[in-house]
Amino acid sequence: MGEGVMEIQITSLKRCELVTLSGEIDSATAPEMEQALVQLVEAGKRNLVLSFQDVTYISSAGIRALAAAQIKARRQVPPVEISIADLQPGVKRTLQLVGLDHLFRFYEQAVDAVGSF
Repeated sequence: MGEGVMEIQITSLKRCELVTLSGEIDSATAPEMEQALVQLVEAGKRNLVLSFQDVTYISSAGIRALAAAQIKARRQVPPVEISIADLQPGVKRTLQLVGLDHLFRFYEQAVDAVGSF
């Protein structure tokens, strides 16, 4: 795949931050996503919900960036919880194949993930 385009929108809610991602998460865009997530974690945000509703593709670089952000989140005191919601079937399968469903909680909809906090 060529270099994709990704957009990030962050919405502060009462008990969490909703991070809405769209487009392709690949080697060109994964560092931007990782940096945004790490900045939220380092800013003291305790609960993050990642909405993948409009994510059409994720590469190994995107998977690595997600894992790195989750590791950083879990090392915080108290640990930061990152959940993923609104996964497209192909992206969900990819994340499951590499075992990220054991590292993150997956939700069918962002409203369910937000409500879990």
